[in-house]
Amino acid sequence: MDAVLQSRLKALPQVNALLETPPLRDLAAAWSHELIKRFARDAIEESRQDLLAGAEAVPDMEILIRRVQIRLEAFLEPRLQRVINATGILLHTGLGRAPLLDEAFRRAFERVRGACNLELDLATGQRGDRQDTLGDLLEFLTGAESSAVVNNNAAAVLLALNTLANRREAIVSRGQLIEIGGSFRLPEVMRKSGARLVEVGTTNRTYLQDYEAALSPKTGAVLLAHTSNYRVKGFVHEVEIGELAGLCRRYNVPLIHDLGGGVLLDLARWGLPPEPLASAGVVAGADVVTFSGDKILGGPQAGILVGRRETLAKVRKNPLMRALRPDKFTLALLEETLKLYLAPERLLEHHPVLARLAESPEAAQSRAQALRDRLDTLGLPEEVTVEIVPAKAQLGSGALPLEEFPSAALRVSVRGMPAAVLAQGLRRENPPVVGYLQREALLLDLKAVPDEEIALLAEILAGALKKKNFTTSVPSGKVK
Repeated sequence: MDAVLQSRLKALPQVNALLETPPLRDLAAAWSHELIKRFARDAIEESRQDLLAGAEAVPDMEILIRRVQIRLEAFLEPRLQRVINATGILLHTGLGRAPLLDEAFRRAFERVRGACNLELDLATGQRGDRQDTLGDLLEFLTGAESSAVVNNNAAAVLLALNTLANRREAIVSRGQLIEIGGSFRLPEVMRKSGARLVEVGTTNRTYLQDYEAALSPKTGAVLLAHTSNYRVKGFVHEVEIGELAGLCRRYNVPLIHDLGGGVLLDLARWGLPPEPLASAGVVAGADVVTFSGDKILGGPQAGILVGRRETLAKVRKNPLMRALRPDKFTLALLEETLKLYLAPERLLEHHPVLARLAESPEAAQSRAQALRDRLDTLGLPEEVTVEIVPAKAQLGSGALPLEEFPSAALRVSVRGMPAAVLAQGLRRENPPVVGYLQREALLLDLKAVPDEEIALLAEILAGALKKKNFTTSVPSGKVK
């Protein structure tokens, strides 16, 4: 190391000297001293690495202070942010699945943000059970004798299996050994429950006699899993739940029906493709039916179990319930969601996901036109091309996997700029905008974008495009 470089490195201040500057003393008083100390150390180390890489100027105190401030500002940025969902996937797992209604959220939050009767029976003054909170609603909507709520559907399946088949065998068709998002696989969840997995049938064909042949004194439960995120077509055969429930009753073996998504009303009333009803599983004779709260149901993340009273009593007494139980906010939000289903004729007015699924094909086209018109008014650089194109939206989150819903999207391309760079730039906006790439262009699908976000989306998109290094601008850009 030459003498000049050594001299520059020695000119860097000590961490304590940087911390003694008035701006950082103020920051250390307002925030954790150790946090500011860490950022000061990082700022000095960054400068040291710059000098080792060939930088000639030793940063002064003002530069180092600013680097600490920038680090603190970045550290304090919200981790979870509002995002504009322009992916065309209504229930996008990565974007939080079901959107919650503002009015429902406010009602729920106001009721439980302070003290509430989460586990207090107000009539008797005695200790209550949070699992009783939504029992009457869930039992009315599904026809079940009893119910329970946990923190997600995987937890519901885990809890049911652990209750009924721990250290015993759980029978499942090979064609239902699904993998859900995040590489979580049903066989692994089953093993973690303590159940010993027994596979029957083949990938495409399973018969009632396959289940019957596998039943033994070691059998703890039979699991019927709805393949919500894929379909097998062609030379296939599945056992109907009614048949399987009858077999399980004859052998006195409990049947668990994992729906995954969970539907409380027949979607056909809105002209939508069918999904299994939670009530149908109950009527067919399943001992436990499990489904999600934050998929097509439209509520917060939750796992819901409904079924026979004696079976649910065992589930609710399982010590794992303590680890999997929901908090007061989840229960309050789920209550508001379930109450929407008590007025089915008005459900679409308050259920944004179902409303978008049932809307006419022209509705998304109208939103796309409104967005394009707004961009036309704001003006775009001449290097930008924006056009309305037809699109196919999906429900997402493992529901209706083969169904596509007519939509419309804006196809945005910038001459000389890769679409991935544009997409990355929009994800850095406030709020971030998430679309998808197709044929060297960025597509912004309007299926999941609320009407009230159209103007905001236009401003973000126009602002982001104008921030690029374009030298020429025209009043409206190339808007087709």
